[in-house]
Amino acid sequence: MPGPYDIRLLSLVVPCYNESESIANFFNCVIPILESIDRIRFEIVMVNDGSSDDTLEQLLEHARRDERVRVVDLTRNFGKEAALTAGLDEAMGDAIIPIDVDLQDPPALIPELVARWREGAEVVLAQRSRRACDTWLKRITAAAYYRIHNRLSDLKLPVNVGDFRLMDRVVINALKQLPERHRFMKGLFAWVGYKTAIVRYEREPRSAGRSKFSGWRLWNLALEGITSFSTLPLRSWTYIGLLIAFSAFCYGTFIVVRTLMLGVDVPGYASLLSIVLFLGGIQLIGLGVVGEYIGRIYDEAKGRPIYLVRRRYHEPRQDRLIAGGRRVIRLERGQAANHR
Repeated sequence: MPGPYDIRLLSLVVPCYNESESIANFFNCVIPILESIDRIRFEIVMVNDGSSDDTLEQLLEHARRDERVRVVDLTRNFGKEAALTAGLDEAMGDAIIPIDVDLQDPPALIPELVARWREGAEVVLAQRSRRACDTWLKRITAAAYYRIHNRLSDLKLPVNVGDFRLMDRVVINALKQLPERHRFMKGLFAWVGYKTAIVRYEREPRSAGRSKFSGWRLWNLALEGITSFSTLPLRSWTYIGLLIAFSAFCYGTFIVVRTLMLGVDVPGYASLLSIVLFLGGIQLIGLGVVGEYIGRIYDEAKGRPIYLVRRRYHEPRQDRLIAGGRRVIRLERGQAANHR
């Protein structure tokens, strides 16, 4: 924990995918706020997640003007969770704040996050008090997701909390010990625990550009969260099978008794076909759930890296020690380096 008079390094981690319209606004907004915080040095780790527009060029231009901006260029689009993981791995700060470049997470909240950290919190969550900028459909589906996830899983996600939060270095070191390659970061953040404080805010509309998360990607992210932290969907099929078997036994008993008492009736081919199709559908759904988990096991068994870095860009700087005692070597413009 930082002392009241210690000068600490704060890292902002910012994943970017085709965000050229938002980058200038982001830097114009966030740098004055960071410079206003007492006894804080800062770095901004921008992760280019395989953008196809001029996002990388704009990031490099800002890095040339300000040595506190570092750029990590991934080899392709690995997805936000992987890009966020890359940024956390690269960040050198005593405290790290993941934040979106679109300014929906207000940088003006950063001084309050730092203040709560200095008071002793190891994790400071930024919780949305309202989602006024979201559509009614997104608000309903988000609320439903949190309810479903927290019922299915022993790990409870804090409601209306995204990736925007402050985490102490001890928390980041704990996250680096988690080996899984399917990364549901909100769940991993919650899983490691640590002493937590909450700061509430009202989420703003995007400053520019459009969200890159389609309904399909949000659906896949929801499935990722549930399958990462709950086996209840698997266990539930045991109970579904028992229920269907019990129902079939009761129905079979009824048919036998009725036949003995009333004689053989005309076969009901339509009802028989309906039952067969129903059971076939149930079996396919069950296979799909099992397949989802088997697919995760298969991906984990391959052991591929979560992301690949094409290059790390830095401006020339003097040798200096920063958080954790790691040395940053002097780099020429555009030169790649690995500090791990």
